[in-house]
Amino acid sequence: MIASVGSSDLYAFIVDLHAMTSVHDRDLLAQGTLGAASDFLALGLDSDKCVFWVQSDVPEVTELAWVLSTLTPMGLLERCHSYKDKVAKGIAASHGLFAYPVLMAADILLYQAEKVPVGKDQKQHVEVARDIAIKFNNNFGETFTIPEPVISKDLATVPGLDGQKMSKSYGNTIGIFLDDKALKKRVMAITTDATPVDDPKDPDNCNLFNIFKLFASPDRLKEIHGLYVNGGAMYGKIKLELVDLIWDYFKDAREARARLEDDKAYVREVLAKGAVKAREKATVTLELVRDRVGFNY
Repeated sequence: MIASVGSSDLYAFIVDLHAMTSVHDRDLLAQGTLGAASDFLALGLDSDKCVFWVQSDVPEVTELAWVLSTLTPMGLLERCHSYKDKVAKGIAASHGLFAYPVLMAADILLYQAEKVPVGKDQKQHVEVARDIAIKFNNNFGETFTIPEPVISKDLATVPGLDGQKMSKSYGNTIGIFLDDKALKKRVMAITTDATPVDDPKDPDNCNLFNIFKLFASPDRLKEIHGLYVNGGAMYGKIKLELVDLIWDYFKDAREARARLEDDKAYVREVLAKGAVKAREKATVTLELVRDRVGFNY
């Protein structure tokens, strides 16, 4: 989750509370939290230029989520497609999963975010946050900034192995920090159709092409596009080329990630400092909310 406040402040955090909708293993959650933080840092996130923390280290968010939940109409949550999609994928139905958009609204509103970068599948959740904020403001007076979703037109959703949104929940990811053998195995598992090599294919509806274009140079992408349209696209060879592209693209990040793996104390220190900064903002908002609703008696 990343929220932009104003023109320069960046808030980024690891959503371990949200992860509990599908992860109920203590070690898995703890390792995943630390691992995700290491991933962000390895990929270049500069904790000195943003606020970077773990969601559960700011308890104000859960209090705000409860307050917001008392104003959130059931019908609003029932219309959220994410809940239905996840249950259909086998994730156990729970109150936490159903109320996920309320906690996400708290994540956003607690820091008075103006812009929220999301994939198009998460746009509805930002709209829910807007609806809740507007309702709260109407009931209790101007309190929350009304956030706007920011969606990249080119990368609204990163596809996974099966063509759905890439998500650990769906088991369709390609790990950035896999070793070479594991990376090759994942890429070779990308779903493709059975169209003969020499027959024309539609690149825009090909999951392999949609992943390939994230890494290929414009000239190479044009060549591969031509093979799709005119015939001659060999999925196996394209997959092998994609393995090399991904491996080379993340070379520096892999090296940085290895260093962080050996210095977990540093990662924890970064997150602790980030939580302090996050709470400086969160406590101001929550104190205003507490006063608005009558907790300050």
